[in-house]
Amino acid sequence: MMRAWIANKPLLIVLFCTLSGALALWRGTISMNERAPALVALAFSGIGGWEHDDHGQAFATFRRSCERIVQVAGARAKAGKGDAEPHSLREICEAALVSGEKLENKAARAFFEKHFTPYRTSNSDASGFVTGYFEPELPGARVRSKRFSVPVYRIPRDLVQLIADAERAARNHEMTYARNTAQGHVPYYERKEIEQGALDGAGLEILYLASWTDAFFVHVQGSARVALDEGGHVRLAFAAKNGHPYTSIGKLLVARGVLSKSEMSMAVLRAWLEANPRAAREVMWQNRSYIFFRERTGPDADAGPVGAQGVVLTARRSLAIDTSLHALGTPIWVNAPELDVHGGHGFRQLMIAQDAGSAIKGAGRGDIYWGTGAQAGDIAGATRHKAEFILLLPNGKYGP
Repeated sequence: MMRAWIANKPLLIVLFCTLSGALALWRGTISMNERAPALVALAFSGIGGWEHDDHGQAFATFRRSCERIVQVAGARAKAGKGDAEPHSLREICEAALVSGEKLENKAARAFFEKHFTPYRTSNSDASGFVTGYFEPELPGARVRSKRFSVPVYRIPRDLVQLIADAERAARNHEMTYARNTAQGHVPYYERKEIEQGALDGAGLEILYLASWTDAFFVHVQGSARVALDEGGHVRLAFAAKNGHPYTSIGKLLVARGVLSKSEMSMAVLRAWLEANPRAAREVMWQNRSYIFFRERTGPDADAGPVGAQGVVLTARRSLAIDTSLHALGTPIWVNAPELDVHGGHGFRQLMIAQDAGSAIKGAGRGDIYWGTGAQAGDIAGATRHKAEFILLLPNGKYGP
């Protein structure tokens, strides 16, 4: 879906430094070796707060990932591709699916403890960082008007993808999409070119929003629920991007001395953009990346936004990660002592890796999905905290 406009920081639990080893580990095909930092196995009793989590809710979120993992494995087998690169979680997912749609907390906890081993790296002095994202709710219209004049576009016909989604985060500095021309592939139009009319007349408009700032934040979050002026709602989902690298405008404004690092938040950034509309356009154009959307339809359209894994996200349980390093579907324990949304105990709970984002780069970066609407947006915008990440990896597949 997303996302982030905040500067990246190193992580408390760093995972796989060597890309070749990391990609193989993501596919579940090798064990740890000298190319990657040592992983240290933990007992579940060594995870602070483990016994107090809602494991039933975590299992329900994990099961959604499992449905997708097993579905993809079945499609590969049907296409004759077999299990040349089986997903490391497939067998566990098959067990999860026969366990029923819901498990009581005690049974769900037993399931995770039976099938997984917790791991952290031996580099315990490293620091991790977690941010947040959400699904905006905002007004819009199907028909362009004075009030609603900023278009949201679907995928152009001449846009071609050059780098797989799983590798985009690690290769954000490269051209990931391109424009197909008679002379070959060339860089696609940048944000500034598109906003100044490069796609006018192509018939790509899904709907119109009220401001460039609204559109920019929809791009950053990667999804939106739009209340139409004509009546009804539309859910927008990420479809593709123009292929240019993502640039954090929050970080840019801090570097320029316009805003301080200590005061930076999503709310502060939006307030500055709205108060300085002319300067805001120039700043937003510095992020050359541009997102194209699709309109979600069907029975699950009202269930919530869909992440990179292709499953509906769960508020406070879905985590965006670097998919070039972690397998989508992986359970990850997040411990952020200073992130207080539960009344004084920090944030300590089991998340499921179900999404990705251009700004989520590195083994120790995570982005918590907080839900839909303004309240979720307030929490997401204030989430900028050190965090510890503990991976739950399948028993017997990884070791020293």
